[in-house]
Formats: sequence, structure tokens, C-alpha cells
Amino acid sequence: MIRLAPLSEVPTNDEETHPSSSSSSWRNWLKTHFSLIFITKKSDLRILLSVLGCPLFPVSSNPKIPISQVSSSAEYIIEHFTAASGCRKIQGVVKNMYVSGKVSMAIVDTSSSASTISQKGCFVLWQMVPNKWLIELVVAAHKVVAGSDGNVAWRHTPWLGSHAAKGAIRPLRRALQGLDPLAVAAVFSAAEYIGEKNILGIDSFVLKLSANHPDLTERSDNTAEMIKHVVFGYFSQRSGLLVYVEDSYLTRIQSPGSPPTYWETTMGTKVEDYRPVEGVMIAHSGCSSVIITRFGDNLKAGPAITRMEETYTIDDVAFNVPGLSIDSFIPPQGLIKGYPEENLDWRSPIDR
Repeated sequence: MIRLAPLSEVPTNDEETHPSSSSSSWRNWLKTHFSLIFITKKSDLRILLSVLGCPLFPVSSNPKIPISQVSSSAEYIIEHFTAASGCRKIQGVVKNMYVSGKVSMAIVDTSSSASTISQKGCFVLWQMVPNKWLIELVVAAHKVVAGSDGNVAWRHTPWLGSHAAKGAIRPLRRALQGLDPLAVAAVFSAAEYIGEKNILGIDSFVLKLSANHPDLTERSDNTAEMIKHVVFGYFSQRSGLLVYVEDSYLTRIQSPGSPPTYWETTMGTKVEDYRPVEGVMIAHSGCSSVIITRFGDNLKAGPAITRMEETYTIDDVAFNVPGLSIDSFIPPQGLIKGYPEENLDWRSPIDR
């Protein structure tokens, strides 16, 4: 397994270049984000890949929380999940894993009766203990690559190149959609139990995790303040398995001399079709729905809402892939860490 070469795709919009000043950064950021309001076929694919392609989970793989705040109910739910998924048997035995699958993404136009045009593609995901992962996702001949070497998480898009993420190292959200039961158990072991709820016809226990204030501060800058990032995990009372993941992200955006604008993104994912892979229950399909809401006192017409959807299926899962090494997770050369516009692309409501 060799390390992937840096990508060389040209940007989807030739007019966009990397900003060289804070003013151009703000101008380009507005240009990108207003495309959510004036959706065009040319911008659809970029928005879909940005939002649905490879978002990060709200918290790190090993969230720190006082033991006194972890309820016995949450401990019971995670114990039930680990038993039902069978992930205990691979703990300490499985060093890496490989997943491949297909995706179908679409912007949902609720203002007309026109049929929604889906963009189809595929992805491959590699993971290695501890905290190393790499995903390649190709949709309509456009590729997005993201990864983590355990020290820095990064992403490469055709339109912005390679960029690092601020804050604590966080796992890939897609991996926690039933693909990596050990990671699910690890992150939700520190969760807060908030009650029971019927979700999609399934009676479930609900666990909640929130990004802490220091990490939100580290992920903020002088143009975008990260106010909250929370996630809810729904575990079936009957099977014990994770059946739904929902996270919500709120960002405050303000340019000099202008009133603030708020962007809230909510993504809910149904996780289903669990099948045994070497004795471990792995979810083999699911669907995600996203609602992005832009609101603020300066919006005379009221909140602007964009909706999008994704369905996915898993084709192959393998553990302990021969030849996979830490060299496979080396970040690309020239990784931008002091990004102005790029950090918004990674962390904003368009690209959490």
C-alpha cells in the first residue's frame, strides 16, 4: 500500500484563487457562501462535496470528561452496544481496516416540482490505530481527499488545495456511522445520557456529546466564531446498535461594520443494514439529510435554508490489511496551516 500522490485537479471555478489578504479572504468567503442562496448547477457539486464529503466528528476520539459526569445509564448503553456489535473481540487485535462504498448526493429543491438530480460516486477509507485515517471520495469525476496522521487532520479539494484543521484531532464522521464500532464505543463512552426517544420508528436511548469551549475557541478566528458543535447518538433499545447520528453546528460570521450573520447546519444520518464482518457487526448502508440555515437581523427576507441528501452503501470491509503502514497517512507536502479563507472552508457551515 503506497502513499497517495498529491492531487493535481484544477479548480472547478478558474476565477477563484487563494486569498492574499484578509479583505480578499472575506470577499471570497462571501462569494462561496452566497452560492448556497443562489444555487446553480455549477456550484451544486462543490457544495455537496464540501458538506457531505468528509466532515469531522464534533469531538476527539478520546474526549476528556470527569468520571462523575458519566452516568451509569450511558455506561450501560455503551456496554450493550459493545456486546451487540461484537467489537470487544477485535480490540487490540485489529490494527487497521479498509472500507469501500458508493454514494449518491443531491441538493433538494423544495421550491419547485422538478426532480432532484443526484451526483453519484464512490469512496475508499483506510484507518490505522491510533487516530490515523485516510479517505478518498470521487463524485462526478471530482475527488476530495482527507486524512489524519494522528497529529494533524487535513483535507485536499480541487478548489482550495490542501489545508489543515485546527483544534483537537477528530475522527471522520463517516467512520462513526456504524463502520467503526470501536470508535463509536470510545467517543460515546464519555457521553451524557439525555433520555429515550423514538427515532424513525425505533425506540432508542439518546447520548449527547458537545465540543468543549477551548476547542471551539481554537477552531474560531476573527471572522468566524464557533458557538457550538453537538452530536446525539441514538442506540436501539432492542438491538443495542447505533441507528441514528445527528449533529448540529452553529457559527457566527461578522465582517467589519456589518451586523452578524449566523449559519446553523444540522446533519442527521440513519445507520442500517448491519452485517457481520469477521464476527463484528458493521452497518452497510445509510442515508443523511442536511439542513443549512442562514439567519440574522440583516436578512430582510428571513432565514435562508438549503437542504441536501446523501445515500450510501458499503461494498467491502476488511481488517488488518497487509502492507498498510504509517507512511500511507503522511499529510501532503506544503500543507497550509495558517489559512485565512481555507479554515472557513473546513470549519464553516458549508464545510464542517
